[in-house]
Amino acid sequence: MMQFAESISKDDMNKLPLRAFEGEIYIVESDYDAQKAISILKKTDIIGFDTETRPSFKKGRINKVALLQLSSSSQAFLFRLNGNGLHKVVADLLADEKIVKVGVAIRDDLIALKRIKKFEPQSFLELQTYVKNFDIQNFSLQKLAAIVLGFRISKSKRLSNWEAETLDPGQKRYAATDAWVSLEVYKKLLNNI
Repeated sequence: MMQFAESISKDDMNKLPLRAFEGEIYIVESDYDAQKAISILKKTDIIGFDTETRPSFKKGRINKVALLQLSSSSQAFLFRLNGNGLHKVVADLLADEKIVKVGVAIRDDLIALKRIKKFEPQSFLELQTYVKNFDIQNFSLQKLAAIVLGFRISKSKRLSNWEAETLDPGQKRYAATDAWVSLEVYKKLLNNI
């Protein structure tokens, strides 16, 4: 079994190569596109999961989830939730116990998604808990990518406007990368058991 570092310093992390998702990225807004995306995602056993919410700079104000990201190793689907809601086929996938959904800090993401549409989350794997089995003590996605995958990911778009009418290429790449990295970290750990 491969040994992973417990933690990584910011200096060591900054020495690593920068990587981002290089596969196909699809923006999903219509019911038709959602059905197509879900039919593709259902062909895999494990997918990466993340959400994005427009940041709020007012005390006590919390915005709704604007984007849901679901990723395979080669395709990322970015579901625009603002104005579209959570499509039934997407909620059904999130409740499908046959497909494992892997992410970081997923509890609040699921609470926010269930405010949009009621569903019963099934087969979600929290990486922050799972990595403890490997004695890893850093839990941010950025640090997990560095420790497990040996590269760093950019977080420069984290505070951007996820409710914008059109997402810019940097936002799309950032959002796809977050879901993809969760999946890749899990797969690498799984292969080292």
